[in-house]
Amino acid sequence: MQNKRGISQAFSKVPEGVTLRRATVFDVFDISRVLIRSITKLCGADHQGDPQAIAQWTDNKDPATIRGWIKPGSQIWQAERAGQVAAVGGLLETGEITLLYIDPDHTGCGLGAAVLNRLERELLAAGCSSASLEATKTAQDFYQRHGWQATGRCCGHGDLSCFAMHKSLHPVG
Repeated sequence: MQNKRGISQAFSKVPEGVTLRRATVFDVFDISRVLIRSITKLCGADHQGDPQAIAQWTDNKDPATIRGWIKPGSQIWQAERAGQVAAVGGLLETGEITLLYIDPDHTGCGLGAAVLNRLERELLAAGCSSASLEATKTAQDFYQRHGWQATGRCCGHGDLSCFAMHKSLHPVG
């Protein structure tokens, strides 16, 4: 079930036992771990198990680079479950969702939907009327289930599949 913004009401609540919070520079090692594990283990439809493609994709997911992502105008959110960082999402306050990854040990329990919902609400609070993102082949169906529309293919991502997507954050009619 969706509300007028297209945000899934079924997933608007954070799953029990999960805490959502903004990341700090002290979280960069855990964030790096989640990103690399998710890409390596869950995104096989995109990298086809090619070690070179995986290395290229994860090259900028090191703690030092991630530390640079935590700055004014951007937000990194994380979901913690059982004391561990289990999911990570990021945005630019100009209206772009920059990342959303789930640790392979925590899939299927609503973390992706909870983080996506938080990111959408943060963009709306920042004054954005719509949002955009670049989805992988692995994630495209997930985003479509949550009201996102494909707008075309992305450029400049090498051999990785990439789909530009858009969503209105304001009520319809």
